[in-house]
Amino acid sequence: MIFLMTTVGSEQQAIDIAQTLVQKKLAACVSYSMRFHSIYWWEGKVCSDQEVLLMIKSVKTHETAIIEQISKLHQYEVPEIISFKVDNGSEKYLKWIESILG
Repeated sequence: MIFLMTTVGSEQQAIDIAQTLVQKKLAACVSYSMRFHSIYWWEGKVCSDQEVLLMIKSVKTHETAIIEQISKLHQYEVPEIISFKVDNGSEKYLKWIESILG
């Protein structure tokens, strides 16, 4: 299993990305959290923005397709897309993800 994260600028964009990934069976589940605040460097200055954090649960074989899909739908010039390999977790949950995505 893998866990991916990305941030977007609006709840609607989070919903659009989440629905697309789940409907295309690229992710078994996408959760998002509002009122996420980011402070970051962009074009030579420090910026501060409200963002929405998406947490994507999937399998390694879908990683490239997920990154491509997010990049296509994302409003940012340089979207944050980070992937983590999940080595352990709730056995029932991991099996559920595998049963959804094959």
